[in-house]
Amino acid sequence: MRHAKTRNKLSRDAAHRKALMLNLCKEILEHERIKTTEAKAKAVRPEIEQLITLAKQDTLHARRQALSALAQDKFAVHRLFEEIAPRYAERPGGYTRIMKLGPRRSDATEMVYIELV
Repeated sequence: MRHAKTRNKLSRDAAHRKALMLNLCKEILEHERIKTTEAKAKAVRPEIEQLITLAKQDTLHARRQALSALAQDKFAVHRLFEEIAPRYAERPGGYTRIMKLGPRRSDATEMVYIELV
């Protein structure tokens, strides 16, 4: 059963939502800070936190799981395991921060920065 498994669907079908989350995760790992909408930032935050927690294990199995989650992007996985995860070795969680920027001019959607702490 899928009790208490609700997630924000972001007005997209499953494949589009999966691709969006994948791309947002890759961009955060590459640039460490991206500008996006508040809804997307809140949706991608658990994904990126789980990846960093996984990378702190630094095992072959963890690397393969990260490769699977990041669509075989070896650059992103290498950066995650070699640069980002060691930074948070002593931190028990809360690796990301969402900073509000205000509404977007065109459609008044709330814009934010999501960044690694």
